[in-house]
Amino acid sequence: MMKKIFLSTLVSSVLFSAMATASESNASMSSQEVSAHATEVATTNAKNNQVKLVQEAINSLKLSAKALADLNQNKPEEAKKDIELALGKLESILAVKDTPKLLPIENRMVVKNFIGSAKDVEAAIKEVRSMLDKGQVQEAGELLYSLQSEIDITVVSLPLVSYPDALKLASKYIIEEKPEKAKEVLKLALSTFTEVNQIIPIPLINTVELVAIASDIAKENKEQALKHLALASDELDKAEKLGYVSKSTTTYKELHTLINKVEKEIKGPNKAEKLFEELSAKLKEFKEKVLSSKKEEK
Repeated sequence: MMKKIFLSTLVSSVLFSAMATASESNASMSSQEVSAHATEVATTNAKNNQVKLVQEAINSLKLSAKALADLNQNKPEEAKKDIELALGKLESILAVKDTPKLLPIENRMVVKNFIGSAKDVEAAIKEVRSMLDKGQVQEAGELLYSLQSEIDITVVSLPLVSYPDALKLASKYIIEEKPEKAKEVLKLALSTFTEVNQIIPIPLINTVELVAIASDIAKENKEQALKHLALASDELDKAEKLGYVSKSTTTYKELHTLINKVEKEIKGPNKAEKLFEELSAKLKEFKEKVLSSKKEEK
């Protein structure tokens, strides 16, 4: 549970800050500009809201690595001092009430943005299959790798449950003049991290932004609102074809149906407020649950 909790604030910020910009300055943008702006805002927010690293944990790791180097140079007393200092760096953390079990020591973010439309995705998948049929496995792999449109956030954390105990055990082995065992423990402590990966699909961020702005301008500018909804529908289609699967009970088909209803209402009496509200709520819930979280031990 903890592995997911410390990323929740970051992800929520990325997802919903893009929505907040919809009514501010984007009403005059073309659909393509809205989509590009939504991607840019989401990327910027992901950078600005990265999980705060715990500097004491980073310093403790450096000292542990130095202790291992000391042992390799046959300096057990120096190693013991470094381990004591490493444990001291953790004292302030351990003294805090409700200290998290994972201490973030590294953030990584990668943006992979497939620029094309849903039809472009279909064409690329068809080409991949053709390449595989011809035995062009490497070429197919390269093209398949390009079929991603997402913001990947990885937080590497130090497990507070096991790390301090490992340092204490290493110190014990040094006192007992068992340097090889102390080395083994330190190597293990320095290689046991937890990675939490969060994937934010860009097409869904774009869809939310397009729908939000379409809702704002539907009465004043029907034509542009319809263009926004058309691109929103294509972005949804692209997300589905790229394989971004949601755990939501809402389906891509239902979302497309709702967009179609809104479009018909705009073309007619244009009393689409409640339909927009329903669509936005469904998109929000769908998007929250499409976020995939995967833990990897290394």
